Amino acid sequence: MCRSSTRASLLSSFQTQHLRTSGYHPLVGIQAPDFEVEAVLEHKFVKVKLPNYRGKKYVVLFFYPLHFTFVCPTEITAFNDHHEKFEKLNTEVLGISTHNVFSHLAWIQIDRRRSGGLGELKYPLVVDLTKTITKSYNVLIPSEGVGLRGLFIIDKDGYNGIIQHVTINNLAIGRNVDEALRTLKAVQHVQEYRDELCPIGWKPGDKTMN
Repeated sequence: MCRSSTRASLLSSFQTQHLRTSGYHPLVGIQAPDFEVEAVLEHKFVKVKLPNYRGKKYVVLFFYPLHFTFVCPTEITAFNDHHEKFEKLNTEVLGISTHNVFSHLAWIQIDRRRSGGLGELKYPLVVDLTKTITKSYNVLIPSEGVGLRGLFIIDKDGYNGIIQHVTINNLAIGRNVDEALRTLKAVQHVQEYRDELCPIGWKPGDKTMN
């Protein structure tokens, strides 16, 4: 799990109540909140603007809580190892946390074979130092200043960029990149074949429903 206190690893009753009373609502089926912020890619500081992907690419946006920890680097490097599979599905992967660009860069510059390092990444690590993006996607833990492990699949709708899928894990629970790929393929399939539905566990080549 991330190197944090037991209190931080699980949502407290106070935090749960905060989510219930702060206007929290599911984001599936609505336009993804826009952002234009700094990121690190190929050891350089770059700008990432979410609307630039509309009409061009799907986006898998995943939030992670902390740097130099246990679970977080396993997820980030797993997305990197599968990056070509996402590219073949016309999809950009964006990782995001509430750290600054210098912290992102320092982590990337540590070889993966060293404890907690990332090494070179093929996709941007986005900066949300103000926590505005994390809050707008409803994954911010206010008392901790970090995001839950939220993952959002955003389609390439030319005007809006609609969130088609959301999963949110607590801090101690890592995600499955293969499942993210499977779900992405299902999203793309039903968008191409509007009269078809994908049942549980559907993979390309399986029967659909209509």
